[in-house]
Amino acid sequence: MAPVVVTRQLTKRYGDTTAVAELDLEIRAGEVFGLLGPNGAGKTTTILMLLGLTEPTEGSVEVLGLDPSRRALEVKSAVGYLPDDVGFYDDMTGRQNLRYTARLNRLGRDETESRIADVLDQVGLADVADRRVGGYSRGMRQRLGIADALVKQPKILILDEPTVNIDPAGVEELLGLVRRLADGGVTVLLSSHLLHQVQAVCDRIGIFVTGRLVAVGSIDELAAGLGDLVSIEVDSTCEREGVIELLSGIDDIESITAGEHHLVVSAGRDVRAEIADRIHDAGHTVTHLRLASAELDAIYHRYFRQGQRDGAEPDEDAEEHAAT
Repeated sequence: MAPVVVTRQLTKRYGDTTAVAELDLEIRAGEVFGLLGPNGAGKTTTILMLLGLTEPTEGSVEVLGLDPSRRALEVKSAVGYLPDDVGFYDDMTGRQNLRYTARLNRLGRDETESRIADVLDQVGLADVADRRVGGYSRGMRQRLGIADALVKQPKILILDEPTVNIDPAGVEELLGLVRRLADGGVTVLLSSHLLHQVQAVCDRIGIFVTGRLVAVGSIDELAAGLGDLVSIEVDSTCEREGVIELLSGIDDIESITAGEHHLVVSAGRDVRAEIADRIHDAGHTVTHLRLASAELDAIYHRYFRQGQRDGAEPDEDAEEHAAT
């Protein structure tokens, strides 16, 4: 698909601090693209430049073929944005808040009511639309925030840490909504530091470290870029905590995590024989042992360590400056 977001050598500095450095990025129409990195990595600064809310120091950016710095209103009319802390009028109902947004976007009354009904149904808030927002849970407020962004029928939806402080059921609902929106043709840019959520919903991922994009691709493409990283599923008659202790001394194992059905061992080489030996020597039986696709957890931490070796430590002050 043709890219709807293109940046070339995009750079943002605040004094002597570089928040984003020489960013080359393309986001395709209709995909869910994840910006993954810790606080201070440059994610929010990048989003603000895409929206025309802060100007680049160097480089260029195009959103739907438009320069956000020069045609900010056109970009904002086509891009929905949910910040990490969305604000509403708590003494107004969800529907009334959406009507206010529709007026700001100069929608007619009939069109407004039709769109509000549609987006409330999309986000699963139709039954509580006439309750005051002050009584909404964090997850409901986030879904209302997405509805608010969808009222103007954007081509691109940008979500900045949308699942922070939401309960697991709310997270599952929100990520399912993101996937449905993308399947309906909306391009979604999801900024997050939560690896498993990014892995669950994103088609491609960009890993940010210290203001630089150090890797881009699908999970398989990112794993292939590391060459020697392997992921091994393992299960045995031993309790999981015991297995972790048994395997912790094997050279080149980078992480051991609990998957849905098995333990997942990420290593710099194939260590299946040593895993089997350790479990057998402890008097247990291996019931499952196979190579699998690499987990994002291991992929991210490998790229993160490489990025830290190549650059400076992240500067959270620069990111906070950008956000304000």
